[in-house]
Amino acid sequence: MPLTIPTLIISMLLFMVLFFGIGFLLNMLLRMTWVMAVIYPVVVVMIIDKVDFLDYFTAPGATFQDLLNNMIRLHFSDILVLIFGLLGAILSGITIKMLRVRGYQMF
Repeated sequence: MPLTIPTLIISMLLFMVLFFGIGFLLNMLLRMTWVMAVIYPVVVVMIIDKVDFLDYFTAPGATFQDLLNNMIRLHFSDILVLIFGLLGAILSGITIKMLRVRGYQMF
């Protein structure tokens, strides 16, 4: 079901802030600048697909076909929300990189 405009805007902002915050904390703790941007596609697959993680290894053909079908059936609003989540993950990496260049040392 597509989202209404106010719900879409709030969802986009929430996903961006959520993944910015998670990415920022992971970057501080693990000291790897782009860790959340690399993990984000796995999180998106877990959100989109309802299959068990081990099925990707035991029955890859059917599982990846199911994932592709689920990705094709996404609404434009869902795609926008997921893109804003990725934007938040990328912005957290950029922010940490800028802070480290300016001399801030986190943990």
